[in-house]
Amino acid sequence: MNYELIAQRTGLKEKYVRQVVDLLQDGATVPFISRYRKEATGGMTDVEVASVAAELDKVGELEHRKEYILSTIEAQGKLTPELRQRIEDCWDATTLEDIYLPYKQKRRTRAQVAREAGLEPLADAIMRQSPNATLKELIGKLSPMKDDVEGSLQGAKDIIAERVSEDERARQSLRTTFSLHATIQSRVVKGKDAEGQNFRDYFDWTEPLKRCQGHRLLAMRRGEAEGILRVSICVDDEPAVERIARLFVKGHGESSRAVREAVEDGYKRLLEPSISGEFAASSKQKADEGAIRIFVQNLEQLLMASPLGQKRVMAIDPGFRTGCKVVCLDAEGNLLHHDVIFPHPPRAERVKAMLAVQTLVGKFGIQAIAVGNGTAGRETEDFVRHLDLPDGVDIYSVSEDGASIYSASEIAREEFPDEDVTVRGAVSIGRRLMDPLAELVKIDPSSIGVGQYQKDVSQTALRKSLEETVVNCVNRVGVNLNTASQWLLTYVSGLGPSLAQNIVRYRRENGPFRSRKELMKVPRLGAKAFEQSAGFLRIKGGNEPLDNSAVHPERYALVERMARDQRCSVAELMANKELRDKIDIENYVSDEVGLPTLKDIMQELDKPGLDPREPLEAFAFDETVHEIGDLREGMLLPGIVTNITNFGAFVDIGVHTKGLVHVSQLADRFVKDPTAVVSLGQQVMVRVIGVDLQRERISLSMKQLPSPSAGRKEKNSKS
Repeated sequence: MNYELIAQRTGLKEKYVRQVVDLLQDGATVPFISRYRKEATGGMTDVEVASVAAELDKVGELEHRKEYILSTIEAQGKLTPELRQRIEDCWDATTLEDIYLPYKQKRRTRAQVAREAGLEPLADAIMRQSPNATLKELIGKLSPMKDDVEGSLQGAKDIIAERVSEDERARQSLRTTFSLHATIQSRVVKGKDAEGQNFRDYFDWTEPLKRCQGHRLLAMRRGEAEGILRVSICVDDEPAVERIARLFVKGHGESSRAVREAVEDGYKRLLEPSISGEFAASSKQKADEGAIRIFVQNLEQLLMASPLGQKRVMAIDPGFRTGCKVVCLDAEGNLLHHDVIFPHPPRAERVKAMLAVQTLVGKFGIQAIAVGNGTAGRETEDFVRHLDLPDGVDIYSVSEDGASIYSASEIAREEFPDEDVTVRGAVSIGRRLMDPLAELVKIDPSSIGVGQYQKDVSQTALRKSLEETVVNCVNRVGVNLNTASQWLLTYVSGLGPSLAQNIVRYRRENGPFRSRKELMKVPRLGAKAFEQSAGFLRIKGGNEPLDNSAVHPERYALVERMARDQRCSVAELMANKELRDKIDIENYVSDEVGLPTLKDIMQELDKPGLDPREPLEAFAFDETVHEIGDLREGMLLPGIVTNITNFGAFVDIGVHTKGLVHVSQLADRFVKDPTAVVSLGQQVMVRVIGVDLQRERISLSMKQLPSPSAGRKEKNSKS
């Protein structure tokens, strides 16, 4: 394993990289390593450990590729000791493919046809560019096709053109040209002007590729995929050909002119399309990575949104014609009752709906009401806010993104086999308010609606990044072992779908877990899975107080020793700060346990099982605006950040259409990264600076307003 390379690529110390790699290869997970092996990692964050894991995967893929290339060339009988050494020493994927290119199996090319005709010796002689031999003489001596002078010469030039296109120096020269001077050009396909109005900004667009923002490139590629645009990446051919010709043309004779012609042909027909394709792929990959990074940041903030907690909730999935589906949930999120009300036209049974809601609130002791933010969401929220409800019943607007996906999913059918999709969707809205993380893990993250161009990026890369984000969030918060769903348990370090299912089945058959140790009785949950998962699972009210903390069972004996030294029980130590303040953790440092772990233990004893998410705060839209037509330039309105892109943030101000705060309008200073100013679910004040009724676009500004980053908290009342 090339530890030095991984350390170099991640910028981390090789000593710690080596230990992280060893842990990963031994089956440890990123959350476990970053939380419970800080001595081995030198205190790496979960992001840094994840970067080592990612580079480990890349190095592994490269090693497998090298093995394949070596075996392929060896089978051809062309693997020299020097070539083997060069391949084994190569750790750059592009260079490796350049080395392999001349030996790569290809479809039958013009050069291959010429070789089969015996013209390779002639091509070799022309490449030597001897000033004393004419082409006619060379063809007469070396071509099996002596009577076909033109065909012989063309075949030889085809061989030379392919050599040029596969030459490492030529390819690197053109790559350098592309990296410095390539432009991306977008043109509308003839006759697609009317159909492609969404892409009209790119009907005649040219800009340097290195300056093209990711969202613009993805927009162009989407237009290309839909048949609206033609997109190309190119350079000025003449100077590029001249630079490559200097590598091969050595004189001014007939042979040199033939080589020059072959270079031009090889450039136009083979080399330029190949390198242009490389840059199309690499620029798309870079744009994908930027979009995925934004998506991951948004998803993390959404998953870590403030939970209401265990309270009795009424959830309303609003609608006009079909009515509003109402469900009542207990504090654990179990469905108690469901009904339908029609407070809006066309039926407009407002009084009946009012009495129904008030009755249900009293009957089930409802403590909070969650209203979906979809169709009729604002109208339903206004309706509920004007009801005579008991004091303390707060009302929240909750995002419906992905709720319909969940309601029709296998997970929803398994949870509620006897209910229809409308009931399932309403339950999901209520549960999202109670605990966004626990509910959103049931939905494909790409359906949640945060990010940009999620359908246009690499779905494999997106899926991997999003799953890593979910795993990170679940383990950062911790999971109640006795109430967590199978789907939430799936993301706990060391578990996965099979063990999560076994845990739920064991819990159903044997009742609540009484201790973490009891996990070992779950079928197929062995020592490694226990080691990786136990610290992230919580048991409230059990016999062992540490089971409701992030202290790992492997350190229970250490905490018990601390308690004995203070002449108290572990429970008393956890409850009494004065006793904890007497502990000198330096006395407990050993070969296995260092100060980082000891500090974590003391912090956990101070606040065992503390949820790292911020408490939930209520929010209300301005009551004077309901539709986009109500907006006027200059209005100051409260809103909630619902999505963040690299060109700005979208804010819900309660008019069904989200407004855009362009990155240039986020603050009174230059903003490069919108996430440095706003967070998903953040409550902000915005000024209306533009309303386009025809295109249903709202432009907002946060300039000259109280900075949202001052005392910034990741609040989220729009879960």
